[in-house]
Amino acid sequence: MSSSPATVAIKPLPKEAPLPMHYNLLAGAIAGVTEILTMYPLDVVKTRFQIQVGNAEYKSIVDCFQKIVKNEGVGALYRGILPPIMVEAPKRAIKFGANEKYRQLYMKNFGLKDSQALSVLTGVSAGLTEAVIVATPELIKIRLQDKKNAGKYSGTGDAVAKIMREEGFMTFGRGLEATMWRHATWNGGYFGVISLIRANLPKAETKEGVLFNNFIAGALGGTVGTMINTPFDVVKTRIQSQTALPLKYNWTLPAIATVAREEGVGALYKGFVPKVLRLGPGGGILLVVFDFVSGYIRKHLM
Repeated sequence: MSSSPATVAIKPLPKEAPLPMHYNLLAGAIAGVTEILTMYPLDVVKTRFQIQVGNAEYKSIVDCFQKIVKNEGVGALYRGILPPIMVEAPKRAIKFGANEKYRQLYMKNFGLKDSQALSVLTGVSAGLTEAVIVATPELIKIRLQDKKNAGKYSGTGDAVAKIMREEGFMTFGRGLEATMWRHATWNGGYFGVISLIRANLPKAETKEGVLFNNFIAGALGGTVGTMINTPFDVVKTRIQSQTALPLKYNWTLPAIATVAREEGVGALYKGFVPKVLRLGPGGGILLVVFDFVSGYIRKHLM
C-alpha cells in the first residue's frame, strides 16, 4: 500500500545564492535573446496596431500577420530586431541583477522585510533603471517596425544616421519618460505577481518542478504586467514614431488623455492581444531560461 500524502517527507530544495553581476549579465542575455527570437513577430504586430489610428487597415492579429507577409515579406516580421538584441544583455542584467541589488539595498538600509510589496518596489526600481538603457534602442526599433518607414531606412545603421541627420541627436532621447512609465509598471507587476504566485504554488520537489512553477509564475507575471503597462506602451510608441514637427504627443500623461479623448479609452489598449500573447508566455520563457542558465552556471562555473 502506498504511503498517504501526510506521511511523505518532502525535502526542500536548497536555497540558492544570488549570482554575481557578470553571471547575471550572461544568464539574462541568453534568456532575453531566447525570448526575443521566439516571440518577436508578435511585437511587430503590436506596434502596427498601436500606431494605427482607427481600425482602417488591420482587423485582427491574423489579418495583420497575413498582410505583413503578403505585402512586405516574411522578413518584415523581424524588422527592427537588431536594436533590442544589441541591448538585451544590459537590459536583462538590470531586470534580474538590479532587482536583486535593490532588494538587498532596501532590506539592509531601510529595514524592509521580504514580501510581495518589496518585490513590487524592487521591480519598479529596476524598471526605472532599465528604461534608461532601452529608450533609444526602442525608438530605433519602432521606426524600423513602422510600415510608413519601410522604404526610408535600409537597416539599423541607416536609421541611426538618418535620424541624427534629419532630426538631431536629442531625438534619440524622445520617449524616455514614457519608457520609464512602461518599464516601471511592467516590472512592478511582473515581480510582484511572481512573488505572490511562488508563495501560493505547491512547493516543488524537483528541478523540473521548479522550472514548471517558474513558467507559471513568469507567464502570469508577464500577463499582469502587460495589463498594467499597455496604455503607457501605446503612448510611448506614438511618441517615438513621430517624425514631423510640431509633435502631437510629448509627455506620457497628457498623451494618454489625448488618445482617450480623441479615440476612446479602448484605444489605450491597442495591440494588447499580441502584446499579452508575447509577454505572457514570453515572461514564462524568460524566467525559465534565466533559471536554467543560472543553475548551469552555479553547477559548472562557480
